[in-house]
Amino acid sequence: MLTPLVHLVTDRRLVPELGAAVAAALRRAPPGTVAVHLREKDLGGRELLALARALGATCRSAGQRLLVNDRLDVALAAGADGVHLPSSGVPPAEARRLLGPGRLVGVSCHGEEDVARARGGGADFATFGPVFATPSKAAYGPPVGLAALARAARLGLPLVALGGIELETAGAAREHGARGVGVIRAWLGAPDPGAAVLALWQAIRA
Repeated sequence: MLTPLVHLVTDRRLVPELGAAVAAALRRAPPGTVAVHLREKDLGGRELLALARALGATCRSAGQRLLVNDRLDVALAAGADGVHLPSSGVPPAEARRLLGPGRLVGVSCHGEEDVARARGGGADFATFGPVFATPSKAAYGPPVGLAALARAARLGLPLVALGGIELETAGAAREHGARGVGVIRAWLGAPDPGAAVLALWQAIRA
C-alpha cells in the first residue's frame, strides 16, 4: 500500500477548532495524497475516540486517510485507516493482524537501527527525524540531518521526514530519499492551510 506524501500531525492547541482546520487543509489536496495523524496525547480514550470518529469522517469525504498515533485501541474502535506506533510500541505485525488488511501501519524512527527494525517488523512506512531543528521535537535530541535521512532511506522502507519541515525544505527531504513529509506548524500555522498542503504535495512529488 502506497504511503501518502503529506502527513499532517495534529495539535489542537494551535487552532481554535481542529475539525475545521483539518477540513480546510484537505479541501485542495488530490485524493489519496494526505494522511492526517491524530496525535493528542493529553486526551483520554473517550475524547480521543470521539475526535477520531469526527476526523475520520472528514478525511473519508475528502478521499484522504486518518491515522491514530500511539493508540491502537482507538484506531480499532474508530475504524481509522491505520495507526502510527512508537518505536518501542506494539510490533507492527501484531498491529496489522488486529487492524486487518488495507490499513497503514507506521512507526516512529530516530535512527537507522529503528528503521531496520521497523522494516523487519513489517511496517508500511516510518517517520524519521527530527531532520531539522524544531521546538516540537526538541526532546528527541539534536537534528539528525539530511545525510542521516539519506542513509536511512537506503534501507528500503518508505520514510516520512519530520522535524522542521517547511515548504522550503520539503524538496531537500525528497532529494535525500524521503517518500513524504510530516508537518505540524507548516499547516496549522498557515494563513491558508489548503494552499499550504497543496504546495507541500507539489514540492514532495516533483
